[in-house]
Amino acid sequence: MADLFARHRATLEKALEASRTRGYWSPHPEIPSGKIYGENAKAEADAAFAALRGALFPLGQESRGEPCGEEVSPWTGEALGIRYPRADVEALVAAAERARGGWARAPIATRVGIALEILARLNRQSFLIANAVQHTTGQSFVMAFQAGGPHAQDRGLEAVALAYEAMTRFPARALWEKPQGKASLRLAKEWRVVPRGIGLVIGCSTFPTWNGYPGLFASLVTGNAVIVKPHPGAVLPLALSVKTAREVLREEGFDPDVVQLAVDTSAAPITKELALHPRIGIVDFTGSPAFGRWLRENLGDKLLFTEEAGVNPVVLQGVRDLSATCANLAFSLSLYSGQMCTAPQNIFVPETVASPHGPLGFEEVVRALVAAIDELLADPARASAVLGTIQSPATLERIARARALGRVRRESAPLPDAHPARTATPLLVELAAENEPAYCSEWFGPIAFLVRCRDAEEALARAAATAAAKGAITAALWATDEDFVARASDAFAFAGAPLSVNLEGQVWVNQAAAFSDFHVSGLNPAGNATFVDLAFVASRFRLCGIRRLAH
Repeated sequence: MADLFARHRATLEKALEASRTRGYWSPHPEIPSGKIYGENAKAEADAAFAALRGALFPLGQESRGEPCGEEVSPWTGEALGIRYPRADVEALVAAAERARGGWARAPIATRVGIALEILARLNRQSFLIANAVQHTTGQSFVMAFQAGGPHAQDRGLEAVALAYEAMTRFPARALWEKPQGKASLRLAKEWRVVPRGIGLVIGCSTFPTWNGYPGLFASLVTGNAVIVKPHPGAVLPLALSVKTAREVLREEGFDPDVVQLAVDTSAAPITKELALHPRIGIVDFTGSPAFGRWLRENLGDKLLFTEEAGVNPVVLQGVRDLSATCANLAFSLSLYSGQMCTAPQNIFVPETVASPHGPLGFEEVVRALVAAIDELLADPARASAVLGTIQSPATLERIARARALGRVRRESAPLPDAHPARTATPLLVELAAENEPAYCSEWFGPIAFLVRCRDAEEALARAAATAAAKGAITAALWATDEDFVARASDAFAFAGAPLSVNLEGQVWVNQAAAFSDFHVSGLNPAGNATFVDLAFVASRFRLCGIRRLAH
């Protein structure tokens, strides 16, 4: 066995320091440059991706029945044709049970070293993973590279580092001595880190690695076997990740079934059966509130971590520069066609918005926002890079339904000459503040509501109330009144919605940085877990003691 812990210890220590200081740090370069990843990295990744298409994926897992796969590129409309081992719940669980004993008994440093080696190898595959993410989720190549590769790897590393900190917070051994007169009672005590069981990671269709890695690595490094259940439409990014994990485990003398891939089809899903299996102890889920609610209602005492969705609010009280504000908001609404859990949905606009040049009317603000979106997307190449494509046809159906809810202020349409790529520009619909049934549920995709309010106080009250009641992962505020900013900060904190204030330029409410931003508060219905804090990792194991007399 290689001493992988020693090899990667410097990275681990820097990750721990970054998580404590919350400043910027990353060991994974986010620029898809040949100067960083190798001059031939992109060409080799393109060739590797082409070789995977139309073939049986080389995973080393048994297929129970005919291999399956139904991935279709949102960019080309063509099936990838990749076939994966068909999952069987009992076979997966039985294999995980056989594998997990040796993994659970491995020293903490061994598990951590292996997890860090897996992440290092995934980083070297970032171009290939980018191709996989682009042609399953519909993200642009650059976004797929960054979010699917280095940024996801950062989140996985963050989970490993915090899990290591949690597992080593207390000593493994101690001599306990209690004075009793002339003698003392002496006990030699030992504590073992005991994993909770088999972990199940339920992947999503839009950010399979970014959302999947935290739970995967948190469960793995704490000694749990893990079954990764990808969305049928976005299997390849997680299949590549599981393949890499299995290779490292095998090389280091462990049963590769410590990590397994569970592939099903949309016609014959197995997610509920897996989640309910009595041997599954931990479930990590990213996806819709409807399925999140089913998990909460049916999993009993299993450990459940969810990142769901919300009605992310924006409040406009005042702006320093209307064009800069609208440009920033336009990019946030357009990025990956709103298919991000952090994308704004409900924009609460008062009848008048303050500015250094006097009050701005509702209509003036709306016209400026529409113009900013139009300007951003005027260049076809830039529009394609920003919008990407629509991952699921169901999102197009959702856009059609949203049009009927109120007054359309900006129509959604496909990008010109983008066919066969499935595209849609942002839809803006004006609603009265009283029309809560329309905007108080999630409308996933390039759909945003302009909620017309009497004044800024009503806008803040409604925005915070909907975040608390329906869930929000982000909130944004533009304001010129610092007292209003202070009140809004309190209101959104109590609603559990992390707040961004007066953003301009190249920083957007959609962004969440590993080692700095706590993604999802766990304080409202948008999710019960945070990427990544100690609570996310510490309950995946327990400490079990052994005592004996010390002589």
